Amino acid sequence: MASLPLERIIKAAVERGASDIHIKAGDLFRARIDGKLVPLTKQRLSPEQTRAIALKLMTTDEDRARLDTLKDYDCSWGMPGVGRFRVNVLRQRSSFMIVMRVIPFAVPNLEQLALPITLAKLTEHTSGLILISGVTGSGKSSTIAAMLHHMNQGQHRHVVTIENPIEFLHRDLSCSMTQREVGVDTDSVGTGLRAALREDPDVIVVGELRDQETMDYAVKAAETGRLVLTAVPAPDVTSTVSLVYSMMPADEREIGRFRFSEALRAIVAQQLLPRADGGRVPAVEILIATPAIRECLRDPARLMELKGLMAQEYGKSGMQTFQQHVEELAADGVIEVERHLIRIRDRAALEKLTA
Repeated sequence: MASLPLERIIKAAVERGASDIHIKAGDLFRARIDGKLVPLTKQRLSPEQTRAIALKLMTTDEDRARLDTLKDYDCSWGMPGVGRFRVNVLRQRSSFMIVMRVIPFAVPNLEQLALPITLAKLTEHTSGLILISGVTGSGKSSTIAAMLHHMNQGQHRHVVTIENPIEFLHRDLSCSMTQREVGVDTDSVGTGLRAALREDPDVIVVGELRDQETMDYAVKAAETGRLVLTAVPAPDVTSTVSLVYSMMPADEREIGRFRFSEALRAIVAQQLLPRADGGRVPAVEILIATPAIRECLRDPARLMELKGLMAQEYGKSGMQTFQQHVEELAADGVIEVERHLIRIRDRAALEKLTA
């Protein structure tokens, strides 16, 4: 690797538009570009080289000293003039692998990400819960960052983020932006959320909603008059609601569903599709918590009605289904419908698109 330094490989990957960089003992450097994992080098890395890279990316001497006892490790790392990275170091086959998520220095805006105008309107809420959902690599963090950037351009609020690790760096513009990293600035997500309520916040951002404690504090924060944004690892709106309900203790689900339905402002689910002209574009499903939607959310037997209610409101309240947005993108020539048939679950919608 002496003839091809780590920094040069990373810079080349970023210049090619990589979203992730994979570094694994026994393998080549690889990068995810436009959704595909492609090789960057021809030389395979030895376990010693991979270990040396892991040490270089770790942030403290204390962490480096315990590298050989770690099985999973997360941190952020920056490269001047190139970008910042969310780093995950893991063990596999008794050697190391590193996955680096590329985080550009510039915070994206909603227009650059080709996101619906409804998301800008959602940032105007002064309280409530907004969930941004999608599978890994679907752009949830970028969407939340763009929504915060939109607030920061013209609203006067105190925004507190609790992230693991911090990804996009937000400057203080119209808003006061307080960013806290789990393990560095606060001990845990739960501790950070509890503390945030004492920090005079208008907006609280939680990196990801993964457990019952985080969900409970997020709902409580929304109930006390704060706007709460958080990411959820679920593929669509209905799955997001089901995941939230599954986190609730069985003996508290009835009241839990009621509290969630009252606190919720919106769920935005997204997936990235290849553009017809190269690159990727988000297909977005949006649920807005109207009175009719809230009634469905309180009754688990009615969750399957959500899609129909969303479809009926298309072009009115800002709601839309994946199928409606894909049809819109196809009509505008942004995507080629035939390439996305496997991604769309609704068979009737598929038949309509291809008729």
